[in-house]
Amino acid sequence: MTQAMKVIGIGDDGQQSLLPLYRTWIEESELLVGGERHLSFFPEYTGEKRVLKGGLTAMVEELLQETRKTVILASGDPLFYGIGSLLSKKLNVEIYPHLSSIQLAFAKMGEAWQDATLASVHGRSIKGLAQRIDGKEKVALLTDRENSPAAIARYLLSFQMTEYDAFVAENLGSAEERTGWYSLEEMADGVFSDLNVVILKKRRPSPVWPFGIADEEFSQRKPDKGLITKKEVRILSIAQLQLHAKSTIWDIGTCTGSVAIEAARIAREGEVYGVEKNVDDLENCRQNMAKFRTDLTVINARAPHGLDEFPDPDAVFIGGSGGELRELLNICCTRLRPNGRIVVNAATIETLYEATQAFAQEGFETSVTLAQLSRSKPILSLTRFEALNPIYIITAWAKQAEEQGGDSK
Repeated sequence: MTQAMKVIGIGDDGQQSLLPLYRTWIEESELLVGGERHLSFFPEYTGEKRVLKGGLTAMVEELLQETRKTVILASGDPLFYGIGSLLSKKLNVEIYPHLSSIQLAFAKMGEAWQDATLASVHGRSIKGLAQRIDGKEKVALLTDRENSPAAIARYLLSFQMTEYDAFVAENLGSAEERTGWYSLEEMADGVFSDLNVVILKKRRPSPVWPFGIADEEFSQRKPDKGLITKKEVRILSIAQLQLHAKSTIWDIGTCTGSVAIEAARIAREGEVYGVEKNVDDLENCRQNMAKFRTDLTVINARAPHGLDEFPDPDAVFIGGSGGELRELLNICCTRLRPNGRIVVNAATIETLYEATQAFAQEGFETSVTLAQLSRSKPILSLTRFEALNPIYIITAWAKQAEEQGGDSK
């Protein structure tokens, strides 16, 4: 490769979307690379056409050896969820963007878009979208055939996100262009072109749940309520996990999902994985996930079974171990990412002892907080306090975290 390749963004109206200079560059090139649809816009092209599809790695390797004048065509703005970013890292390229489909869609809406949240489910899993966009005023989504407008609507409805209406822009710039507003219910039953953009706009208020959701807001096992990490202990435990926006979290013994749900609302760009052995509790967890708009991955298993299906965590919360604590902590310590935290809630001194001994054997530092909490309760015209069960909050981290610059305090 001796000269810079040109990466040119193009619209659905083909050649007429390009500046005359760009058309000249294409005519003078010897190799034109692009998707089948893009190449079809140039039936008179006299050089070699090469279809870009599937994995890009092999194509990049071929282009590294290319010495001819080369133009690569891409949809819209190649640097907006496009191939431009990868190509610029691997090849000597110059990038010339067209208007992105998001820009065109907002233009059709007649609304500003500098305050919009931009996301893509094109070639990506929709998993986690609910917690990422919950409460946002405007959300623009790039879609694909699987994550179509109808599929997106059904997904959002499963999390009761009915405050949103949707603007769907199809085949922007082409003769088949179509735009319109839909309720989520209408969009769920609609049929749309594969080439589309979805913009969600909040028309009605969203529910708000600040950190420290009240216990009674969670669906719990009946009639024996109480199998939940109480709000005060939950807040203290999550604080010890030291979560960030992209944390990967394990919640072992997730039960109602209260810790996992609050963690997911902090780590909105991350992932939360829960394990629960009781089927009824797991059903309550799924109900709570829908209510609080957190798209967790939860499985019915007795830990440590099932953990091998999860990616390595930045944080682990253990609310219950089912008697396999030593084996469980070995797995968690082994797989914990650098500077990660493990938090164990223990109701007995025997569990406290077993956990601290196990962490010491794994080369982990620990700190323990004994939470002895009481809540006010009215009695006639007076107020008394009713104690919650004392809980040991055990926090552990690898000793080498301090040497690597991590916070081990």
